[in-house]
Amino acid sequence: MILGTLAEVAALVAEVRATTPTAQRLLVGIVGAPGAGKSTIAAALAELLPAAALLPMDGFHLPQAELRRLGRRERMGAPDTFDIDGFVATLAAVRNSCNSVSAPGFDRGIEEPVPGAIVIPQELSTVVVDGNYLLLWEEAAAQLDLAFFVDVDHDTRIERLVARHERFGKSPEQALAWALGPDEANAVVITATAATADHVIRL
Repeated sequence: MILGTLAEVAALVAEVRATTPTAQRLLVGIVGAPGAGKSTIAAALAELLPAAALLPMDGFHLPQAELRRLGRRERMGAPDTFDIDGFVATLAAVRNSCNSVSAPGFDRGIEEPVPGAIVIPQELSTVVVDGNYLLLWEEAAAQLDLAFFVDVDHDTRIERLVARHERFGKSPEQALAWALGPDEANAVVITATAATADHVIRL
C-alpha cells in the first residue's frame, strides 16, 4: 500500500498496536535512502503516536577513529560502517523488555556517536526506528512489527543531501561529490530492499 499522509501511517500503526500484546513494545521501522526524509517522517510519527519514542540508527555509526583504522572513513554511511551487532541487540532489548532501555545518539556536527544519549522509558509502548538498513540486515528486520519505505524522486533527494552536507561544513563541491558518490552508492543498496517493506510512504 502507498500512503500519502502521515495520518494514514499513524492509523496503520494504531491498527497493529491494537492487536499486539500490551506487554510487548511495538517496533515500527522507517526506511529510506539518504535524503529521502525518513528521519523527519520518523520524528513526526513518534510525536503523533501515543506513548511513542524515537530510536534513530545513526547512533550506531562506528566512531571516526575506528572507521579510519578500518580504512572505511571515506565510505561512512555504508552498511559496514555501523555497529550492526550493537544495533540489533538494542532492538531486541527494546522489543522484549518492559524496562527502560538506553541507546547512543549521534552528533552530526562532529559525526560521532554519543553513548547513552537516548533513553526509552519503560512506560512507552511504541518505538519508531529510523534507519537506512533496517530491511537489509535480516536480524534487524526480524525485530520490526511494521516497516515503511519512504520513496521520493531522485532530484529532490540529491538537493536535500547537498543542502545537508553544506549545512554541516562541506563546500558546495564536496557536498555534491559526497551526495553523488558514497550517498548514491548506499541509496542503490537501500532501494533494493524496498520490496520487503510492508508499505510505501510518498508524502
